[in-house]
Amino acid sequence: MADDPVCPLCLRPIPPGVPQSRHHLVPKLRGGKGGETVLLHHVCHKTIHKTLSETELARNYATVEALRAHPDLRRFFDWVGKRPPGWTGKVR
Repeated sequence: MADDPVCPLCLRPIPPGVPQSRHHLVPKLRGGKGGETVLLHHVCHKTIHKTLSETELARNYATVEALRAHPDLRRFFDWVGKRPPGWTGKVR
């Protein structure tokens, strides 16, 4: 577990076998194809795309810091950060 990657949004380790995905900081359809990506828990990734449009992501939230600063996302990341690393919960 000490060598597991850490989700830069909720700051929990990402253990093997836990759903995970790569997030393009600039969406592919907005010029980010081949750009920087970050490994996230799948639940964190889904919450980003549930909350923000691709245009909003490209214009205002193209960094981990900006994503963490978004009020709704910050509340979610703080909340989910208290869950066990393998928690996958359902995003509604």
